[in-house]
Amino acid sequence: MDHEELRRRFATLTTAHIADACLRAGVPVRCAPTGVRAMTPGTRVAGRVAPARHVGSVDLFLEAFEDAAPGDVLVVDNGGRVDESCVGDLVALEAQAAGLAGIVIWGLHRDTADLRVIGLPLFSAGTLSTGPLRLDERPKDALEAAMVGDWTVGRADLVLGDADGVLFVPADRAGELFTLAEGIRDTERRQAERIRAGESLRAQVRFDVYLARRREEPTWTFREHLRAVGGAIEE
Repeated sequence: MDHEELRRRFATLTTAHIADACLRAGVPVRCAPTGVRAMTPGTRVAGRVAPARHVGSVDLFLEAFEDAAPGDVLVVDNGGRVDESCVGDLVALEAQAAGLAGIVIWGLHRDTADLRVIGLPLFSAGTLSTGPLRLDERPKDALEAAMVGDWTVGRADLVLGDADGVLFVPADRAGELFTLAEGIRDTERRQAERIRAGESLRAQVRFDVYLARRREEPTWTFREHLRAVGGAIEE
């Protein structure tokens, strides 16, 4: 899936739709920690991961831009640190000039006022005035992989971000996942329209049938029931 198709298809979806599609497809649901949020509410981002493991110097990001393609998203691993910021306005400007689609940081940013003027989508765990006060040894794989919370991501992954947070998916499964997500979205929209028209969700998913079967078969799950009746809701 090229960048234009990715942006076009994600524009009509949410990360929640994609997460449910991952669950249905048996793909690990890899969410960034809950604190990683858009600097500017309403911001969305989608692109291939351009990983960078921060060690205290901006040169790592500049080198990452050398290998990045237009539409990539810089994913910065700063270990979730809250004692320093690691990205500011100059890095964002350089990323924008290199054609990147945005920045996701497992850590903090600064220069918020300038970043809002620049307008490049940025997701982080928050903001702090001070930059790094350290310079650590650079790992050999500093530009090959990044940790974001519990997950290791790299160029074989896509990163998607919206109001619900940030999600990573394998690029080679993107077409399948987006198709599943579109089906889930359409089902949920139909269900919402029917609720507004006066038909309860319980009636739509034949909840009485589920309760009756569960009484006879305690291991029968609601997800199994939903698959049987064509509901979406959970996945």
